[in-house]
Amino acid sequence: MFLGSIVGSEITAAALDLKAGTIRRDPFAMLPFCGYNMADYWSHWFAMGERLGENAPAVFYVNWFRTSRDGRWLWPGFGENSRVLQWMCRRVAGEVGAKESPIGNMPLDGDLDLSGLDISPEDLAELMAVDRAAFRNDLADAEAFLAKFQDKVPPRLKLQLEALKERLG
Repeated sequence: MFLGSIVGSEITAAALDLKAGTIRRDPFAMLPFCGYNMADYWSHWFAMGERLGENAPAVFYVNWFRTSRDGRWLWPGFGENSRVLQWMCRRVAGEVGAKESPIGNMPLDGDLDLSGLDISPEDLAELMAVDRAAFRNDLADAEAFLAKFQDKVPPRLKLQLEALKERLG
């Protein structure tokens, strides 16, 4: 819920209202469609999670667009994304484990099917690395975004923000 509330994406030339290359916060990609205060929307999602309890669906957070330091795509994308989806399904079924990271659980070495792909060990390591400094920088922007909603931001969301800051060091 928390990660969905602060999700952002880079603006492209298609966005007429913002400069290309900047980050636009759009929780759950719902800003254009949410007819009421987004902080109330977040509260509704927390309430839904409480109602569902252990029956709530598993939620995964993926960045399909990671690039290397020299600007190359690290993941091939397109149909190969099904490999990550397969890991997710196996994770939900309890067939594979995960390693903890500051931003959540990630595949254990060997659990993500890479057969037939031309991904170097260095690129895979970069794909699975958590750039703490980049996340800390992004959190500053996310925190400014959340501040726009003032006292309506659910307290649990603020606690998650503080916990993530702590995990990132």
